[in-house]
Amino acid sequence: MRTQVAIVGGGPAGLLLSHLLHLQGIDSVVLERRSQEYVQQRVRAGVLEQGTVDLLREVGVGERMLREGDRHEGVHMQFDDERLHIPFTELTGRAITVYGQQEVVKDLNERRRADGGQVLFEVDDVAVHDVTTESPSVTFTHDGRAQVLHADFVAGCDGFHGVCRDVIPPDVRRVYERVYPFGWLGILAEVAPSTDELIYANHESGFALHSMRSAGISRFYLQCEPDETLANWSDARIWDELHARLAAPGWKLQEGPIIDRSVTAMRSFVAEPLRHGTLFLAGDSAHIVPPTGAKGLNLAVADVDRLAEALVDHYRTGSDAGLDEYSAKCLERVWRVQHFSWWMTSMTHRFEGPDQDFERRLQRSQFDYLRSSTAAATTLAENYVGMPLR
Repeated sequence: MRTQVAIVGGGPAGLLLSHLLHLQGIDSVVLERRSQEYVQQRVRAGVLEQGTVDLLREVGVGERMLREGDRHEGVHMQFDDERLHIPFTELTGRAITVYGQQEVVKDLNERRRADGGQVLFEVDDVAVHDVTTESPSVTFTHDGRAQVLHADFVAGCDGFHGVCRDVIPPDVRRVYERVYPFGWLGILAEVAPSTDELIYANHESGFALHSMRSAGISRFYLQCEPDETLANWSDARIWDELHARLAAPGWKLQEGPIIDRSVTAMRSFVAEPLRHGTLFLAGDSAHIVPPTGAKGLNLAVADVDRLAEALVDHYRTGSDAGLDEYSAKCLERVWRVQHFSWWMTSMTHRFEGPDQDFERRLQRSQFDYLRSSTAAATTLAENYVGMPLR
């Protein structure tokens, strides 16, 4: 097989990159180890920055998002039972849209099929070769048959546990990581949201987040141990904790059947550089952020938007300036997002230890500052809605 860009990973990053390249007449083949059904049902991020929404609309895959997504012009921050509204649109002129990552993947898959794109699911034994030459290749097994995909470039969009990052030699790759001493218990419940916009709550028992997926499905998160056992969390215990941590005067949390629950560990991770020869990393293969800032999917979109632009310049004009700058330019955004995600996490979670009372007083001060300072609220708002993609 031969293509211009071999894309390893068929999640939102890989599929969007393939679509962006297709719009400019550049061929690609996407290789995904999971089934299409699994990728489209995998519950992940649900908050889209303004730049992500604008890009999906501009490239023709945003119709359903605009119809079914829930536009939010602010967010609620809460300390104990005191709730504060941060008005994004009033402060920045921009907003966010709540629309599940799996829905974005469905829209991209449908468009790639309609356009005749090559997306191979349930691919095994993927290996990337010769990325320091002008003739890289990817070997893999599909439908029981070993194959070789030759390309000009390889895009590693295969996530944190993928194979592409390890292709960069240890003496070239540098890793920065922070592992947090807690995780998130994520819950999907069949109940209408009890809030108009997301609620981030800092409670003495730990963090809680009230989000939503649709008019009839609510999404909740509770701070828990990173290795928490799901069997320890009965429905009754979950609702008791949500009621306690989200309680506010004049507000009531509605309950419903819990249809899904899972535990997510929390980490910050960056691997530099994002380029090695003809291999380019994008999305979770290069960086992970704690979900508190709602940045994972949006950061992947920013990566592939920049990579697509650089590849178009290469094929159209012969200029490799964009490819040469790709890693450094992406990392500028990556570290800004890492800082914001760390800041949101440190402001809203319970940290145990000998200085935990000191930490909580600092969090109280930060909440009061957000309430009293337009500048502080604007800083949160402009980071949450996201920097322009270009």
